[in-house]
Amino acid sequence: MNNHEHGKYWAVILGASSGFGEATAIRLAKDGYNIIGVHLDRQATMQNVDRIKNEISAIGVECLFYNVNAADEQKRNEILSELENLPKGKPKVKVLMHSLAFGTLKPFIPKKGEQPISKAQMEMTIDVMANSLVYWTQDLYVREFLVPKSRIFAMTSSGGNSSIPYYGAVSAAKSALESHCRQLSTELGEMDIAVNAIMAGVTDTPALRKIPGNPEMIEVARRKNPRMRLTTPEDVAKVISLLCMDGGEWISGGVINADGGEDVVSYVGQGVPSDNSLNV
Repeated sequence: MNNHEHGKYWAVILGASSGFGEATAIRLAKDGYNIIGVHLDRQATMQNVDRIKNEISAIGVECLFYNVNAADEQKRNEILSELENLPKGKPKVKVLMHSLAFGTLKPFIPKKGEQPISKAQMEMTIDVMANSLVYWTQDLYVREFLVPKSRIFAMTSSGGNSSIPYYGAVSAAKSALESHCRQLSTELGEMDIAVNAIMAGVTDTPALRKIPGNPEMIEVARRKNPRMRLTTPEDVAKVISLLCMDGGEWISGGVINADGGEDVVSYVGQGVPSDNSLNV
């Protein structure tokens, strides 16, 4: 964003109070975007939300945060109706980021007395973590918030194309999310709006800590990543910032790896044959 455009455009961040959403909100604020943050927090974590809001405000841009369920249709409409009537006029939204991590981690098949996932839990997970992207995009478009050359980002994961214990419903949601990005990129192409799924490497976030077996996932990722460390939310925020630059609208419809090369590494062994030969 050019200096003369500082504060002209807005970024809507769904899931703005932690992890990727928090880091991206702060990074885009530094890039000159006003921030609309939607999050769902209880009183115990509101102190962290206040810290984020204060940090963004100190940068010198406008900041509006809403503590609601971003997947609730009524709440979504209430937020957008309020934004339509801001004193300075309707916000020009140039970035929409979907970083909602709320779903059920249960097996499909009950074993060892475990409770399997229910129909309601499956549908809720996919609705929150995938379908809500479509509904927010639809409403921003219909209400004429989105401007030409906008960027839309959705956080996916390697779980969208692989099997992880207890991750089945979330995996299905990530697959659907990637499909939604492809479809939206096609239908919004005439406005030069770019839509991409961002696949981060394993990142130590509150969402990851809820996945059973996360310590092993973290250890494997550290050994597997060519940079010999985990991805951080700030790494991903920098990638999104780069994609928001002029010309980035031509990158659309794909899954972009923001993982330091982690996903392409399949072997986590302790070395190769000493003579560098392959015997089969």
